[in-house]
Amino acid sequence: MTPRSAPTAGASPWRELDALRRKQVWLTLGIAAIGFGGMFSVFSYVKPTLTEVAGLPLAGVPFVLALFGLGMVAGNLVGSRLADKSLMRTIGGLLAWSALVLASFSFAAHHVATAAINIFLVGTVVAIGPALQIRLMDVAGEAQTLAAALNHSAFNMANALGAWLGGVAISAGLGWTSTGWVGALLALTGLGVFGWALADARAGAGRPAASACA
Repeated sequence: MTPRSAPTAGASPWRELDALRRKQVWLTLGIAAIGFGGMFSVFSYVKPTLTEVAGLPLAGVPFVLALFGLGMVAGNLVGSRLADKSLMRTIGGLLAWSALVLASFSFAAHHVATAAINIFLVGTVVAIGPALQIRLMDVAGEAQTLAAALNHSAFNMANALGAWLGGVAISAGLGWTSTGWVGALLALTGLGVFGWALADARAGAGRPAASACA
């Protein structure tokens, strides 16, 4: 049974919605919705890519998907520890790691062994999840409940965006492996949003000092 706890003083829907007025909240959600979408660009089409490009027998697909799952477990474990040590460096570093791994997929997908290794590495991209959750809670102020919900919404948007753009590339005749390049571009775009968030945070930190000097 869950222990009974007193309601948070001053809690209300309006206080939660106040988080939407914070620019850093939107920038963090943008990093998640765009930067994390690259993984879904590749994963959404991993089965036909493995069978059509790498020549993997259909019976072997579940084993490669299991490697993806192991990569996700490893990513969550490592990502959480990295986020505890240096949150912002972890977010930036993992976005760069995502771009590298996803771009590599376009080359690795042509051989079963390299494709399997790369799919494991693609799974590790989820390491950014805990870091973005922590960052969103940090910048949301007292709207912690809404921040937790918005983080999952952003990841769902990443799922839709990545899969859609990957499908657009394939439909355009760029081939199954083009999803790797789409994923890398999404990760790099997320890195750009991250740079914007850093610049905005530094500017915001400098404003009180400038006002005090004035």
